[in-house]
Amino acid sequence: MASLHVLMFVAIAMCLDSVAYASQGTATFYTRPYVPSACNGYNNDGVMIAAASYAIWNNGAVCNKYYRIRCTGATNQGIPRPCKSGTVVVKIVDLCPGCQGSALDLSKEAFSKIANPDAGRIKIQYNRD
Repeated sequence: MASLHVLMFVAIAMCLDSVAYASQGTATFYTRPYVPSACNGYNNDGVMIAAASYAIWNNGAVCNKYYRIRCTGATNQGIPRPCKSGTVVVKIVDLCPGCQGSALDLSKEAFSKIANPDAGRIKIQYNRD
């Protein structure tokens, strides 16, 4: 029984650890065509993709890296509950020169997994996956 408690403690600690280190930012979405991209040219990377702001881009070091994203709330009062439960994992394939601060521009398909597209822009937590 003691080992079960230890396992439960470790599992809870791992969950809390991932939340504690999550970065805060915002997300918007863009629509097709998704190519060309700054990372992979005309290579088709699918639809679970994103473009990163300069703050995240790091001179392209995030190209083809995966990020897990969770919607945490609205950025405006127009959509009071924009978030859906769960997370989405996206591959960074592009730079978003118009994004400010720690922002990600998700494909519409990826954005729709975690939020109502009518929100347009949401608050997020994100971690490298």
